[in-house]
Amino acid sequence: MDYDIIEKNNKIIIKNILDFNPQHIFECGQCFRWRLEEDGSYTTIAYGKLLNVKKTDNDIILSNTNYEEFTDIWVKYFDLDKDYWAIKKELSKDPILKEAIKFGQGIRILNQEPYETLISFIISANNQIPRIKKAVEIISTDLGEYAGSWNGRDYFSFPDPMKLANLDAQYIKEKYRVGFRAERIKETSRRICQGEFDLDSINNLSREEGKNLLTTLPGVGPKVSDCVLLFAFDKEEAFPVDVWVKRVMEYFYLKEDTSPKEIGLSGARVFGKLAGYAQQYLFYYARELGIGK
Repeated sequence: MDYDIIEKNNKIIIKNILDFNPQHIFECGQCFRWRLEEDGSYTTIAYGKLLNVKKTDNDIILSNTNYEEFTDIWVKYFDLDKDYWAIKKELSKDPILKEAIKFGQGIRILNQEPYETLISFIISANNQIPRIKKAVEIISTDLGEYAGSWNGRDYFSFPDPMKLANLDAQYIKEKYRVGFRAERIKETSRRICQGEFDLDSINNLSREEGKNLLTTLPGVGPKVSDCVLLFAFDKEEAFPVDVWVKRVMEYFYLKEDTSPKEIGLSGARVFGKLAGYAQQYLFYYARELGIGK
């Protein structure tokens, strides 16, 4: 995609970009490394870099960055090479999705770091977003590398697998407040850092192959595996099913109580290769409006 880009005073300004709303992106359940600032902007950290994101009219202002970082990190992270106008046009042939897209028109799927995404969504099991965010923040502050500060607040990168693998599970449980997920976090990290599990190999696998591999890890079921595939490996057909997606699919499409596995199959069947995008629009739409609750 071609954008009118201005670099100025440690900022990148993307002019007249219509399919980009920081609120929709950061609050649609796909990411846990963001903070809402008093001016309505969002501060996030990814790939060891700290960034503030603000929407002003039709412009997006990325602060604390430069053109080199923008092309090396943020273009991919914000999925800026994808034509979201075309994606939304295709999905809007479905009248339900058309309404969901109007509501969350600025959603973009973030391309996040695989290990951090994996651990974050293991933590997400039977958990709430504020608690997930807090746990990830504490882990990063305790073990990560300093990445900078914004508005007087320090930010740290997510640690590598070895640091979590070397901790006692009881420490993980108590320090990071992750409860029963502590053993899963430790064992998954151990397998990755000792080379028993090759996370990078998923890049070369299909969605189904990647799902089968990921679900061999402790704490990784169908939903978590699809989240990792969609948010870290660009598997656009992945269709994570959480409580909100279950409700909205049953309410609009299935008309009866349906197992998450069957809903996942239905999502792939109904939305095809754009299922991951459909999932994000439906999730945000259902959660924000309480559809099917």
